[in-house]
Amino acid sequence: MIGLISATAAGAAARDRLAAAWPDRTRVYDGPVADAVPRAFAECGQLVCFLAAGAVVRLIAPLLGDKRTDPGVVCVDEAGRFAVSLVGGHGGGANELARAVGGLLGAEPVVTTATDAVGVPGLDTLGLPVEGDVAGVTRALLDGEPVALAAEVSWPLPALPLGTRGAYTVRLTDRAVEPAEREVLLRPPSLAVGVGASKGAPAEEVLGLVEAALRDAGLSAASVAELATVDAKSGEPGIVAAAEHLGVPLVTYSAEELAAVEVPNPSGAPLAAVGTPSVAEAAALVRGGELLVPKRKSQRADGRPAMATCAVVRRPGRGRLAVVGLGPGARDLLTPRAEAELRRASVLVGLDQYVDQIRDLLRPGTRILESGLGAEEERARTAVAEARRGAAVALIGSGDAGVYAMASPALAEASDDIDVVGVPGVTAALAAGAILGAPLGHDHVSISLSDLHTPWEVIERRVRAAAEADLVVTFYNPRSRGRDWQLPKALAILAEHREPATPVGVVRNASRADESSRVTTLSALDPATVDMMTVVTVGNTATRRIAGRMVTPRGYRWQQDPGTAPQEEARTVPHARTQEEPQEEPGTAPLEETQEVPQRDPQEGAR
Repeated sequence: MIGLISATAAGAAARDRLAAAWPDRTRVYDGPVADAVPRAFAECGQLVCFLAAGAVVRLIAPLLGDKRTDPGVVCVDEAGRFAVSLVGGHGGGANELARAVGGLLGAEPVVTTATDAVGVPGLDTLGLPVEGDVAGVTRALLDGEPVALAAEVSWPLPALPLGTRGAYTVRLTDRAVEPAEREVLLRPPSLAVGVGASKGAPAEEVLGLVEAALRDAGLSAASVAELATVDAKSGEPGIVAAAEHLGVPLVTYSAEELAAVEVPNPSGAPLAAVGTPSVAEAAALVRGGELLVPKRKSQRADGRPAMATCAVVRRPGRGRLAVVGLGPGARDLLTPRAEAELRRASVLVGLDQYVDQIRDLLRPGTRILESGLGAEEERARTAVAEARRGAAVALIGSGDAGVYAMASPALAEASDDIDVVGVPGVTAALAAGAILGAPLGHDHVSISLSDLHTPWEVIERRVRAAAEADLVVTFYNPRSRGRDWQLPKALAILAEHREPATPVGVVRNASRADESSRVTTLSALDPATVDMMTVVTVGNTATRRIAGRMVTPRGYRWQQDPGTAPQEEARTVPHARTQEEPQEEPGTAPLEETQEVPQRDPQEGAR
């Protein structure tokens, strides 16, 4: 919960804007600030104080205890010009909160944490438990001193300026070791603990068994990612309590899944009880890995039979592939999620022109693998291969990476041995539509006119179907030097079903400095004025030109039964997509997502 405190009318107005934007995340504290601040400090994980920074410093100074547990505090000045991360920048999340508050209020976020200022990830912000000389190693990173990475296990980390030698060390390990001098230990969640238990097994017996197994194997409990068991034991109190005590999720699998796992120590008892010859070992091994602790039984002081079993597996770190859409080009149309993924990656793969757009957002040490037009399949294979080696990879494409772009070839190459994250972006059709007005207000379809990988017969059939269905049509890859007849042909097909005065929107370089747009008609459009950096949107029979803008009415009627509330109209359908490979025309500027092609078409000619 975020506590909101203000002292003046201006502060209260800004406070109320935050409260309205985050109704489920905020709590307003009224009354004198000398009373409100201590109450909020004790009750909330974060605070936003609409007060002078000096006043907040004096109010919270007696309350500060430990930076690992103190709430993050952000100050917003009376004029709403700045959102200052005051304390708890990393541990309390104040740095991110300052950015979020600044975005909502139009204030400039002020972050003075050294690592954030120079773009180096804080060792305590990597999402992993951290121990040791965090301050000393961080200072060495900031000072440019050599810091070595000792990775005992593979795990996808963001870009860090680490080498193989240095007086300071970052050690990635799941072993139960103490940090040495000038060393930081990062604990990856690499251990899976399988647990079996008889009905009514005490929580202390289950937990004691797990802790003893880890201790005897020299493994750190901080690296346990999950407790795993069979579905039939999902509600077993002792197992549930053990997972809660360790602070990890309880994951369950069906007896059929576990019975299919080959284990070294099967038994008839669990087979008879729950339908699988192994619970502990099978549950730990079901997703693969190295068996570090074979099945082990609990020991009871009174000599009665054991009621719990466990096994421990080290699972290999799964690489991470983020397929990131950069939008149509303008920086303010790059989503915050896309920016976060770029900064999270240790490896960036992309078209050289796209890399240039976002190079300034990458963290120092990010390995960049860039290539030119026509190498899309190679980029997809490279990104997947890097993720399979355990890296955190960002594969970039323009617009939305899932629309005529890099997501398709990458996911066709990827298997289930890596984690894949899709990051949506603003597509060219949407960027152009916003410039034109509201041409996509009703059902619409996007069609690429490039026949590099899609036979023209297929494209023509789709254009004809869209024409007959009276859909608004956005044409991607409308015309190039080597393809100058497809657009006139497509327009002629639409003209068979639409009036000559049907509005047509033409947008070139959407969202860029040299953006241009115009609204014309189906009969007046000169295809020769269109190129590969252009998006052409043809309206349906209901589309109108209103005040110079292109508008397609929603066209739905309110339907209301007696005694019921109005029903919301149907939403606009997603873009239709071809089943062919993404297409990137050689020689085009990186305007939007249709530029991804696996190879150069010899018929396209030089640009």
